[in-house]
Amino acid sequence: MFAKVLSYCLDGLSGVPVTVEVDVSNGLPSFDIVGLGDTAVKESRERVRSAIKNSGRQIPTRRITVNLAPADVKKEGSCLDLPLAIGVLKSSGQLLVDTSDVIFFGELSLDGSLRRINGALPTIISAYADGYTKFIIPEANSQEASFIEGVTVYPAKNLTEVIDHLSGLNPIKPIEHRAFSLDDVKVDYDCDLSLVKGQQVAKRALEVAVSGGHNLLFVGAPGTGKTMLAKCIPTIMPDMTFSEALETTKIHSVAGLLNDNDGIVYKRPFRSPHHTASTVSMTGGGNKLKPGEISLAHNGVLFLDEMPEYSRSTLEALRQPLEDGEIFVSRASGKVRYPANFILCGSMNPCPCGNYGSQDKVCTCTPSQIEKYKSKISGPLLDRIDLQIQVDSVKYAELSDDSTSESSKTVRERVNRTRLIQKRRFSSDGILTNADMGEKHIKKYCRLTKQCEDILKNAYESLHLSPRARSRIIKVARTIADMDLFDDIRPEHILEAISYRHG
Repeated sequence: MFAKVLSYCLDGLSGVPVTVEVDVSNGLPSFDIVGLGDTAVKESRERVRSAIKNSGRQIPTRRITVNLAPADVKKEGSCLDLPLAIGVLKSSGQLLVDTSDVIFFGELSLDGSLRRINGALPTIISAYADGYTKFIIPEANSQEASFIEGVTVYPAKNLTEVIDHLSGLNPIKPIEHRAFSLDDVKVDYDCDLSLVKGQQVAKRALEVAVSGGHNLLFVGAPGTGKTMLAKCIPTIMPDMTFSEALETTKIHSVAGLLNDNDGIVYKRPFRSPHHTASTVSMTGGGNKLKPGEISLAHNGVLFLDEMPEYSRSTLEALRQPLEDGEIFVSRASGKVRYPANFILCGSMNPCPCGNYGSQDKVCTCTPSQIEKYKSKISGPLLDRIDLQIQVDSVKYAELSDDSTSESSKTVRERVNRTRLIQKRRFSSDGILTNADMGEKHIKKYCRLTKQCEDILKNAYESLHLSPRARSRIIKVARTIADMDLFDDIRPEHILEAISYRHG
């Protein structure tokens, strides 16, 4: 007997439809799977065989042939276990029901229970876009599926529950839809700007960077607070919108990093990979083309502590994502696109010993050592960092001062106000922040007076800036003007933007 069951497999952040075709015919007992499946798919026949037996059903002692259509598309992972088991039961006459409008996916244990799979959220969204509205999934994936409106999702604990539901013996209660809201969720962070003593210039630069979505680099001696400042960035970023949370959740779901309790990512990501991280772990890829650190930081922050210690190839791989806000991962096994729109925050010492330029300590590095250390970060990469801030040492009087400085909540309110200005400005342009502006947007929204042009021209020639650097200075000046609630960019805004880049 022949049977068909519908399912989906992951391809990057999208689901690809897969038809599981099962045929049981006379012949020597065998179980063959064809259709370009990976090792996990090939091994599913043993999981399915044991799961069916331990669920009180029979594996037919005949020839079982499974085809995963389309046969020229590679299938990966264990998500096809459940549809494969349902196909075997249907083709052997043990399950006589119509499943043509239901999508199945889930990994089976040997005892028949269903395990969670990675990428359930993007899979359901892709299937819904193709017109499917009914899904049977593992109960462990129910939290992330509950945020998708317009679908009916049945969470099952094991294969027996799925069989009883399809047979009408014991219907499964569908998941109740949950509206996205931050009101019932307490978003906590370990750091707060009120805990950072001194560093007023760095704090101001931090607010400018977050307000406009700009990249920044902290340069200073060890222990001056560069890492602490970086960890405060998520605390002053605007709250996640539903669309941002959904896209971020899709990435974390595919990577297998989703929190079972929440089902959706409420907090802005803060990724801080070690300097020994490989280029593949940073950009994404590997055997299964998983998202890398830059995609996991999407809609959040990528913090590279001690940037010169990262390999040159890893740092250079950031150049294209910083420009485009996305990355195309191409490997022998395929090609996928992952979003990578993040704020890059880096930190570094001024020299190997960290004391170059210090008023209190003596630098022991030679000029060649200092030059070699700084050259580890290439000019093209530095050119893409809008704000390069000198973080100086803090006086003891500032550290012992008990007065309370501005909290992250207070700064975030100003950031929200500035971001709202940009949202309204770019409502018809398809971008959200000043950092996303292209040349046509700069020409439209960043008109400069003659005085501003003269200041910028003088900086361009004296500092030997590139055209890209000029554009980025204008973007930062636009952000500072928005923070000061000015419609036009003024000379003081241009001067402040130049000072952040070449202070």
